[in-house]
Amino acid sequence: MKEEIVFNNARVVTPKEVFHGAVQVAGGLIQGIDRSAHTGRTVLDLGGDYLLPGLVELHTDHLERHFAPRPGVRWPSLAAILSHDAAVVAAGITTVFDALAIGDTIENSSRMRDLQEMAQAVGAAQRKGLLRAEHLMHLRCEVGYPRVLDLLEGLVQDPLVKIVSLMDHTPGQRQFARIEKLFQYYQGKHGFSNEQMERLIIERKENQKQYASRHRKEILGICEKLRLPVASHDDTTADHVMEAAADGIVLCEFPTTIEAAEAARFCGLSILMGAPNLVLGGSHSGNASALELGKRGLLDILSSDYVPSSSIQGAFLLHQELDIPLPEAIATVTFHPARISNLDDRGALQVGKRADLIRVKWDPPMPIVKNVWRGGQQIF
Repeated sequence: MKEEIVFNNARVVTPKEVFHGAVQVAGGLIQGIDRSAHTGRTVLDLGGDYLLPGLVELHTDHLERHFAPRPGVRWPSLAAILSHDAAVVAAGITTVFDALAIGDTIENSSRMRDLQEMAQAVGAAQRKGLLRAEHLMHLRCEVGYPRVLDLLEGLVQDPLVKIVSLMDHTPGQRQFARIEKLFQYYQGKHGFSNEQMERLIIERKENQKQYASRHRKEILGICEKLRLPVASHDDTTADHVMEAAADGIVLCEFPTTIEAAEAARFCGLSILMGAPNLVLGGSHSGNASALELGKRGLLDILSSDYVPSSSIQGAFLLHQELDIPLPEAIATVTFHPARISNLDDRGALQVGKRADLIRVKWDPPMPIVKNVWRGGQQIF
């Protein structure tokens, strides 16, 4: 039996309200929530800090950055996953979906060379109990990539895989509808010449024409058979979203325009945006603003994307900048991502839920994660 803990003198953030009270934890679960103080074997006085559910992160590329911290540098696998884990836990994330790219715009890129080893490292470290957060996997399938099906079939049966997304980074549409942004991104990241960029554009367009439609259909079939939720990535037009809805896709991930987000809301898809977009006041690619979508009620889930600490900061910004009630703002990084990924045992401060908890001091505009518990055990 895991030790009983009582969190007293906390600003408790439930799905409906915020109040000064206490939360009782035992056996790794939330056993009681009250507006008055409790007694127990272990009593923690939170000094009026917020007590929130542990964050659920659906889509982070952060693991890749630990495997390849600099161009030409390949970090040891176990050290990379442990460093990544430490960063997400310090950001208040207790459940993280490590996004693994199946296919890339650059052949023999580091993310493709490291794909199998990243997946193996996540699983091995998880099985050995070396990770503090719970790590699951999100497979990002580039539909125009020639080998995407072979690579997917080698990974999708892993029980840690809980969500799949369909991506199409073909130049001239979706994220790179503006070709100048494509040049800016790849020339800045890879140092490509104009001639290399032109070759890349031609090759990507040819691959899309040859493979994308067939791959999309087969990936959807695999996910339906395995009952995996599917996300559509970088939808730009209402037609993109209508196609996704017709295919049974449940999540519109990083829509690039207000038009696409409005279509997603109309079709009943959940809408995910990057928290860095919100924190920075706009998209680095010139796409839709997360803050603007929030103003229009077109934002359900925030993802830390490439900066783990941006999730908690983004949630508090929704509350501070848009007057969204704090429980609703916190739900964008807790309840809603848990719901869409079928993790019904977490994501809210409710009796019977898993005791994944974070203690946060809010010093506007910065929320500061002071402590983290997973299943009632302190991990930070």
